[in-house]
Amino acid sequence: MSRPTGPHTADPCPRCFHEAVRLGAPRPAADPRTVDYSCDRCGHCWDRPVENDLEIHDTVRADLLHATLYGEVWQLEDDRILIRGGGGGGGAWRRWVERWRVILY
Repeated sequence: MSRPTGPHTADPCPRCFHEAVRLGAPRPAADPRTVDYSCDRCGHCWDRPVENDLEIHDTVRADLLHATLYGEVWQLEDDRILIRGGGGGGGAWRRWVERWRVILY
């Protein structure tokens, strides 16, 4: 289960369950459809597929360097996604995000 940690969301390692912020990294051009992760605590490495079945208005999470953003898909392109969020007291925002950073919720 993921949980907020300041401006980011922490995820557990599938092996040792240690929760930490893990931004992941896109796999090299040999297989650009996956994102690699590693645990600093136990050294376990795993990956996840890049989301390729997103649709407009899907709820997503984007792990960025400065924060984790939650919003809805507003526009789709091959390598990036426009996410729309906010709308509450802080106002709405839109941000283009690289596709590999987005996780379907």
